[in-house]
Amino acid sequence: MNIFSNLLSQATQPAPAKKQRRGIEIKSPREIEIMRQSATIVATVLKEISELVKPGMTTADLDAYAEKRIREMGATPSFKGYHGFPGSICSSINNEAVHGIPSPKKFIRAGDVLKVDTGAYYQGFHGDSCISIAVGEVTQEAAKLIRVAEEALYKGIEQVKAGVYLLDLAGAIEDHVKANGFSIVEEFTGHGVGRNLHEEPSVFNYRTREMPNVKLRAGMTLAIEPILNAGSRHTRTLSDRWTAVTMDNSLSAQFEHTVLVTETGYEILTDRSKL
Repeated sequence: MNIFSNLLSQATQPAPAKKQRRGIEIKSPREIEIMRQSATIVATVLKEISELVKPGMTTADLDAYAEKRIREMGATPSFKGYHGFPGSICSSINNEAVHGIPSPKKFIRAGDVLKVDTGAYYQGFHGDSCISIAVGEVTQEAAKLIRVAEEALYKGIEQVKAGVYLLDLAGAIEDHVKANGFSIVEEFTGHGVGRNLHEEPSVFNYRTREMPNVKLRAGMTLAIEPILNAGSRHTRTLSDRWTAVTMDNSLSAQFEHTVLVTETGYEILTDRSKL
């Protein structure tokens, strides 16, 4: 789940009695093991949704399924109630870039580009991940956009290890996206994740001097999540105060993983391929 930087380090769950900790947190081995479990719950739900989604379903159907499965696995939905968000998933279709609200009135159709983003809160820690799904047969442009969005995520992840900088990730993502003729949404970024759904640092997907170029350390856990548009990078937020759509009505795609920084590289905690 993406959110503006001023929401970083705010708790998803009711605030504890002690003061919320801020800054970049290095997770202990025990905390990392819990995060592996929360991330596996998220990966499981997204894999199942990718296999069951079909034309004629509503985004509310997917939301109900995700909440049911998250709770069956002993966790609670990270998104539900987060700053008032009503769903357990963000479900964004076609020109909706991010934060689409699930609705029984929003039907999924063949040819849609469907983004499903969800999180699970398990034993005090969050996992967070997003996938883009080609519903049935999609256009060549849509198929390429989805492919390049996923490739861009992995281009960024491949840079991850202790000692590298956030700009190394951002540059790898930006170069791949631009080489393929797409644009990167800049209003939303990735983020740290752990005790809070959104923690420091902001994990941006393009080169910038406007945010700190943090040096990565082993034990950091990051939600890396490029959002690509087929046209202009610019978005606007609808009157529901959540759904961000492309300004030019172009298609948008997004992928996200929760990633652990290690001394020698990385571990993708929300890896669906291992399920």
